[in-house]
Amino acid sequence: MTDGVLETEIKLRVTGPDDATALLRRHGFAPIRERVFEANSVYDLPDGSLRAKGELLRLRLAGGAAVLTWKGPAIPGKHKLRPETEVGVANFDLCARLLRDLGYVLTFRYDKYRTEFQASAGAGTVTLDETPIGTFLELEGPSEWIDEVAALLGFSAADYITESYGLLFFPLLRVLGDCARVHAISRVTV
Repeated sequence: MTDGVLETEIKLRVTGPDDATALLRRHGFAPIRERVFEANSVYDLPDGSLRAKGELLRLRLAGGAAVLTWKGPAIPGKHKLRPETEVGVANFDLCARLLRDLGYVLTFRYDKYRTEFQASAGAGTVTLDETPIGTFLELEGPSEWIDEVAALLGFSAADYITESYGLLFFPLLRVLGDCARVHAISRVTV
């Protein structure tokens, strides 16, 4: 969990979970958190003002643990850098009801499987995210560490993805149509 820190990260598209796991293991990364299913619910005010300001309010349920996250506007650069505050919540359903009672609406839901990796001398974390739109490595840590690890794994800055999963899902949402927006994505699993 984070307490008002600046999150620095990138995503890298990979061919699949088996190849990505083998690549990470070859370079000294070992799982620190085994594969877990995550249900991510994104909330906004009815007028979309959080999204319009580049902010995100997400309630995540992963392996029985619920986390409420606020992310502030991104700071321009080759890495995704933005303020982030996370807090654990005791009850996912009650927190969702509280958000609705405060006037927030569920605007997007996406599911994924996530495995976390770290090297013994690592200054950051690599997560393997299996989503309905593909498999990604997410590198989170200091900028220099991200660049070093990406290069070690065979990627360059041209491969960096700084968009959120929400933005990456939008082309699929257009194909599914607005009526299927939340429901269909929440039913797609890897």
